[in-house]
Amino acid sequence: MSLPEPIITPAGLEAPFDLSTYYPILIYSVIVIGFSVVTLFGSWLISPGKRTAVKMMPYESGMDPIGDARQRFDVKFYLIAILFLVFDVELLFLYPWAVVAYREGADALWKAEFGRLVFCEILVFFASLAVAYVYAWRKGVFAWR
Repeated sequence: MSLPEPIITPAGLEAPFDLSTYYPILIYSVIVIGFSVVTLFGSWLISPGKRTAVKMMPYESGMDPIGDARQRFDVKFYLIAILFLVFDVELLFLYPWAVVAYREGADALWKAEFGRLVFCEILVFFASLAVAYVYAWRKGVFAWR
């Protein structure tokens, strides 16, 4: 079997589509699905079938459950979770900016054109986070009771 001829595209010469390059992915998928099916079937096959009241009882953290599982939580827990998400998203925005802005061999033209603009946008972003932090502080979100 001979190798197929390259295809001329506007981007240059490209290799033609070859289905055989996807065989490893197919083999891996078959192995993963087969392993999953065999594991589930094996656990069903060797599991004890007798369901007793003790086996069906909920169990958590080594202690028997006491009271209702659907108890009310203080709003403080939700506020802390929201603040965590706000400051976590801050890092998601800062990391790509820092990598692009301060990497070695960065495009000098990009830095000249957009460097100050992007830096000012990051300062505005920091300022909005600072306002949110001060607002939360004034509302007493960080004062744990």
